[in-house]
Amino acid sequence: MSVDAKDILIRELKDSLNEQRELNKTLQSALNISNIQVQELTVQVKLLNEQIDYMKRKLFGSSREKMEQQTDGQLSFNLSDESDETIEELPAAEEEIVVKKHIRKKKVTFAEKTKNLPVEIREITLPEEEQICSICGTHLEVIGKETVRKELEYIPATLKVVEYVSVHYGCPKCKIDEEKPNIIHAPVPPALLRSYASPSIVAWVIYSKYVNGMPLYRQEKDWLQYGFELSRATMANWVIECTDKYLRVLYEFYHKLLLSREFAMADESPIQVLKEEGREATAKSYMWLFRSGEDDTPPIVLYKYASTRRGDVAKEFLKGFNGYLMADGYTGYNKVQDIKRCCCFAHIRRYFFDAIPKGKNRDISCPAVQGVEYCDKLFAYERHFKEKGYSYKQIKNGRLKKEKPVIEAFLSWLEKQKPIKGSKFATAVTYALNRKEHMMTYLEDCRCSLSNNLSEQKMKSYVIGRKGWLFSDSPEGAEASAISYSIAETALANGLNVYKYITYVLEKRPTEEMADSELEKLLPWNDKVFEICKIER
Repeated sequence: MSVDAKDILIRELKDSLNEQRELNKTLQSALNISNIQVQELTVQVKLLNEQIDYMKRKLFGSSREKMEQQTDGQLSFNLSDESDETIEELPAAEEEIVVKKHIRKKKVTFAEKTKNLPVEIREITLPEEEQICSICGTHLEVIGKETVRKELEYIPATLKVVEYVSVHYGCPKCKIDEEKPNIIHAPVPPALLRSYASPSIVAWVIYSKYVNGMPLYRQEKDWLQYGFELSRATMANWVIECTDKYLRVLYEFYHKLLLSREFAMADESPIQVLKEEGREATAKSYMWLFRSGEDDTPPIVLYKYASTRRGDVAKEFLKGFNGYLMADGYTGYNKVQDIKRCCCFAHIRRYFFDAIPKGKNRDISCPAVQGVEYCDKLFAYERHFKEKGYSYKQIKNGRLKKEKPVIEAFLSWLEKQKPIKGSKFATAVTYALNRKEHMMTYLEDCRCSLSNNLSEQKMKSYVIGRKGWLFSDSPEGAEASAISYSIAETALANGLNVYKYITYVLEKRPTEEMADSELEKLLPWNDKVFEICKIER
């Protein structure tokens, strides 16, 4: 009996031990699952905190993307350690690149600011009864003058009505001798529109809205201050009719000239158009921007309204263009045929900059900071070439010698990164790797740009204006806005007074019957146009 009892006890202990082992396995499995869940939740918390920090920085932080000064131990991108002596056409002496210190600009004097303004001299004299000597009663005489101060006086705009009166002429002899008198009417210049609109007033409406960002409803109030009631509907009709009748001709000539260039840039931004056929008022349309590159030719800036962001818009607009196209990473531009796409390193840098964790801007061990540093070195070289006034040949040689190795090292570094999936840094790495096919395109021609900043700057003018007028009422209004922005920004890019230039163009009334040689006389870089419409400095 005792043996059987021991066997039973042993069997029970074995069963209990097996149960404990199974329990341990279950608990270990549950623990492993919990650890995995904790790791996943930790990653999610990290990503959510990253998003919170990013949104806080966007909402409340500085919009500047400039990095703080480097500290010891960071990547050494000191250009002064590198020699330019192997670059062709450079002086034999080795040049040293010195980082410029912040120097406050020399304050412009009042005399320099007003050198092109008319001067009115107001002499302050004593009243006649006070021009008597208080001692002997003799009449005082002028012995000198002194300029006490200078003031800048504002002369408000004024309106006036211009009546065109045709003078009629008749022959007195024919009136007596002939059966029918000979009467001649002095020809009156044709009206700009079938209304009281003049080139100057329409030009001011366009200038106020598309350069100063003043919506028509605010202009409507402003006109009342001048003593004239001018409705926003009337101004809108003026702009639409003038752009369609006159400015469109010049716009299409600009377009033709842009397609003949070797370098172009592009960008796009949303626009809301309320009355698009077959679409809701809340549907998103787009304002596209196409402009010339940095090749020392007169700049051309063109805006294009479209109801979609499809790449077919760019394909159709740039049909016939054969050259280098600088744009962001939007794949729609891949539809444009017979071009070479350039990569915008400013966009690549921006993705890495946004991936820098809070408080890690100066931590070189942070991979995102390293990505920014690679881009910064390329921009540093570009600034150096520009400041030294290098020729195109020198720039090309400098890029191949110094910038190409940086890009190669950058690509090698990108391939080694293993970012957390879904993180800002993962997005930056993916974006950069997707651009690697076009990263070195700009090395082929020294006139290519390193970034798309020029087109973004011009698109910003539109975005700032959009904050004021919010939307376009109709496709015709959006098209008129695109043409008006194009004429205004092209004039501005060429250093012209936009109001004077638009007035000049409307006075000349360009038509489709004009030959190219006639339209060339209306271009902003035409010598005569520049002399008439230049900004007085």
